[in-house]
Amino acid sequence: MWIKIRRVMLNYFAESRWYTIVIATLFYALSSWLLLYAFDEQALISGADFVYWLAVTGSTVGYGDLSPQTTAGKLVVALYVIPLGLSIFAMVVGRVAGFVGNQWRKSLMGLSTLDVSNHILVIGWNEQRTLLLLKLLLQEQKSLADKPDIVLCVRADITNPMPGQIEFVKVESFNKDDDMDKACIGTAATILIDNPEDDLTMTTALYSAQKNPSAHQVAYFNDESLVRLLQMHCPQIECTPSVAVEMLAKAAFDPGSSTLHHDLLSVDDDGQAQFSLTIPHSVNPVSFQQLFIAFKRQYDATLIGYAGPQRGQPVTLNPGLDTVISPQDKLYYIAKSRITDISWTALTES
Repeated sequence: MWIKIRRVMLNYFAESRWYTIVIATLFYALSSWLLLYAFDEQALISGADFVYWLAVTGSTVGYGDLSPQTTAGKLVVALYVIPLGLSIFAMVVGRVAGFVGNQWRKSLMGLSTLDVSNHILVIGWNEQRTLLLLKLLLQEQKSLADKPDIVLCVRADITNPMPGQIEFVKVESFNKDDDMDKACIGTAATILIDNPEDDLTMTTALYSAQKNPSAHQVAYFNDESLVRLLQMHCPQIECTPSVAVEMLAKAAFDPGSSTLHHDLLSVDDDGQAQFSLTIPHSVNPVSFQQLFIAFKRQYDATLIGYAGPQRGQPVTLNPGLDTVISPQDKLYYIAKSRITDISWTALTES
């Protein structure tokens, strides 16, 4: 009989499941109340006083404001209420600690299914280049009012490189719905694709364009010929080819060009950087000259170009001063930091 009881106890209490703890707690409370009632401990068994007393006694906090008065009641508390309460308290603490630890481990290993939206999804792992990309995204995130979540989705056998700063998901394939739904690809506002192999970047870009056609998508390629191929099928995807060789050639004839390009892409606190913004619907068409002077005068920012409202339209750099800028056009400018609070009325009337 003892062996059977022992097996049952081990089966139900070894893993400390939540329902086991609830049942044990209810049995503990009911049996304690019955024992106190049997020994006439009236001060301890009335409603809220009983729940309060049992909690502070079972957890050994013991404030002392309520205590048993009879000898039998004291023995019940000493030999039953406190020992059993400690066991249940230890089960609860252990279960909570185990749950928290398991959730942290799943997050660190990328095994959790996320619940995010309007986030920035980075697909792929390129070691130091991806780490630099994440650092730049986090730096840019600071200047935004809504501060979107940043999610890294990888196939590589790694753990979260920036726990507490970014969300992390590990998948088997970048082209399977079950895997990519863990990273909430369908609700991402921006998707950045950068893999060591261009063919993997190509297939991932085609999949993401089908899965979330409304997201702003950027793909990085080493081979520029694949850029043209992808844009033939998905013109809405912004493709970024490797420009290291071009920057090297430019610096040969125009010294300082490579440093200039690096500074414009940087988001450090010092120096100038390149940013963009979209003109609201409420703004009337205005000349590039008027905006150029107003941005320089009010924000010490230099307009360098614009693009039309349709996704995939080319950027016009250094447009003529008489060029008309319309609502929903995107402006590109150089400034010390991103301009977040713009008075369009003052700009267009200045």
